[in-house]
Amino acid sequence: MKPRKTHVWHAVDLGRMPYPDAWDLQLRLVEARSQGRVDNDVILFVEHPPVFTLGRRGGRENLLVSEETLRQSGIPVVQVERGGNITYHGPGQLVVYPIVHLPGFGLGVVDMVDRLEEVMIRTCAAWGVAAGRNKLNRGAWVGMKKIGSIGIAVRRGVSFHGLALNVNLDLTPFRWIQPCGLEGVAATSIQAECRRPADFSDVKRVMQTQIAAVFETHLATASMEDLPSLLLPSPDTSPAREKAVPTAAENRRSLRG
Repeated sequence: MKPRKTHVWHAVDLGRMPYPDAWDLQLRLVEARSQGRVDNDVILFVEHPPVFTLGRRGGRENLLVSEETLRQSGIPVVQVERGGNITYHGPGQLVVYPIVHLPGFGLGVVDMVDRLEEVMIRTCAAWGVAAGRNKLNRGAWVGMKKIGSIGIAVRRGVSFHGLALNVNLDLTPFRWIQPCGLEGVAATSIQAECRRPADFSDVKRVMQTQIAAVFETHLATASMEDLPSLLLPSPDTSPAREKAVPTAAENRRSLRG
């Protein structure tokens, strides 16, 4: 029997990076991956400074504070092309962006989301937090509290955006919104649930192990310095945010939790 091909993903730790910079990096990687200018899939690990993001279904109507309060907070609101509604990112939340050519990996969008949920559930379990799924919305839940969200988009068969797992962040901004447009749903974190400090680096390390196991892939550590050759523009196009808006067919395949 022919042995199963070993998949390798380049794993890049971006540290703390502003949301627009990480978004731009994703789009450039998606362009390179879809054009075959990078042979392997890439997975990005990052924390963001405080930001609210809106999916294709909008979500500004789910802000529960005034525009003046929002202005005074200094937290920007960014519209992106992922599926779904409003969410919050901030320091202490582990965000993971898999830039994966789904057909080449043998995955559909639903299977991708299922596996990302499983990664978060297993990671929470390592801290004794019993997270699970909820038919109300995709992601990871502890009872009726949301501990992790998923929102992906697909362009030319390549996934981007991804998951956000609450580790030890300040949950206050979640009280300013209806997360994912869900009325009466609160957010929680690993640290809040296990009632002891949850080290961000430890959670990231465990999640990387779980990603390798759930996706049956090998994560090869790379750095930003390793990426420039993958990010060169193609001879006939320059990546831009507006080019990353999915087609109607891809919109139907994108999910948000």
